[in-house]
Amino acid sequence: MRIIGNVLWLVFGGLEAAIGYFTGSLAMACTIIGLPVAFQTFKIGLLCLWPFGAEIEDTDSLDGCIRIPLNVLWIIMGGLWAWFMHIIFGVLLFITIIGIPFGRQHFKMARLSLAPFGKRVLLK
Repeated sequence: MRIIGNVLWLVFGGLEAAIGYFTGSLAMACTIIGLPVAFQTFKIGLLCLWPFGAEIEDTDSLDGCIRIPLNVLWIIMGGLWAWFMHIIFGVLLFITIIGIPFGRQHFKMARLSLAPFGKRVLLK
């Protein structure tokens, strides 16, 4: 079922969303300052490619308290808009009965796109 869901996801917009995140990641990687953001947008892009069966978990990494200011900067610089987009699409898909599994994936991506620093995507 995950493979069918992921293929349908790619055909009906997941590929375009992933390309958008990868393009943003490439643009951010051109600068030294934008490199941490580039890694996060790439991580969200990977989740956009194969969301069914993927899980998001909090990491207990050694960054300490640096992820809090980075997440605040992320929210200010566009993370809020990405979160809002995924919430809107999730709600619109939940209105239709057949779109509920796809809406759940948008809510999963909304959780990651609001504060990606300190989270890890596990693809199964």
